[in-house]
Amino acid sequence: MQKIAILAATLMLAVSPAAIAQQGYPNKTIRFVVPFAPGGSSDIISRAVANQLTAGLGQQVYVENKGGGGGNIAMEEVKRAAPDGYTLILGHIGTLAVNPAMYGAKLPYDPVKDFQPISLLAVVPNVIAVHPDVPIKNLAEFVKAAKDKPGKLNYGTAGNGSAGHLAMEYFKLQAGIDIVHIPYRGTGPMLSDLLGGQVEATFNGIPPIMSHIKAGKLRPLAVGSAARVPALADVPTVAESGYPGFETSQWYGLMAPAGTPRAIIDRLAEETRKALASDDAKKRISDDGGITAGGTPEQFAALIAKEKERWGKVVTTAKIQPD
Repeated sequence: MQKIAILAATLMLAVSPAAIAQQGYPNKTIRFVVPFAPGGSSDIISRAVANQLTAGLGQQVYVENKGGGGGNIAMEEVKRAAPDGYTLILGHIGTLAVNPAMYGAKLPYDPVKDFQPISLLAVVPNVIAVHPDVPIKNLAEFVKAAKDKPGKLNYGTAGNGSAGHLAMEYFKLQAGIDIVHIPYRGTGPMLSDLLGGQVEATFNGIPPIMSHIKAGKLRPLAVGSAARVPALADVPTVAESGYPGFETSQWYGLMAPAGTPRAIIDRLAEETRKALASDDAKKRISDDGGITAGGTPEQFAALIAKEKERWGKVVTTAKIQPD
């Protein structure tokens, strides 16, 4: 009997921890942390994907918004979570590509060493839009107004160092204009003031402002993507409007704490692929101007590295500092 027990123990040790983890995964609720306040593109994308993952994994995947610190608070918390696949986080251009340059040594996490990419979820083109009371009809007029009276026009964003902030600073560098940045604590509060006319413009991700554009409450001037967005087919790109080669879009992906077993990463990547291929997720994301993505963990890691280099240069050139 003793020999049998020893043999059984030996066989158990021969099975990799990843294989053991995958056999029973998942067997409880999964927490999907969104490092921003409710009301933005991150909410629309994360909830669309979470609904499909819940069906595919057979366990509830619930979204928890945890904003603050430009996403740093949530990122720092999740990096310390158990690497068991039960705590995930929404990776974003800001937290993964912008914050490393903006915060430098003060950043409380390493976007490469502390997290494991799972899959790119969606790409969200930015759109320059103004309140309808602003007498500007297109991007050329926007630039002219800014050059005629430097420092008079203003634009709102979800916060200092946010994707919208970087997008407009990038455009300001290309167009040679001076307009005033008004940072908010999230897209929701910014949008409220933009709709109320307290702010004149924004360069925001399309999803949270699409319904207001359709209702005529905001006027789109140009989209930042390389090609026109089907949901806003009549709106030209910034590149078409006189700035060849200009492109800026937000992107979102699924991440897990570093050390998560590869078997779990692969399972989540496969279920994410299925989720993004579902009619429901594609419709919810595309209806608001987003584009479903997908891909392997390695492809997502390569995108992060490329964007980290690109936006690091913008942060340095524009001399963007954290609050």
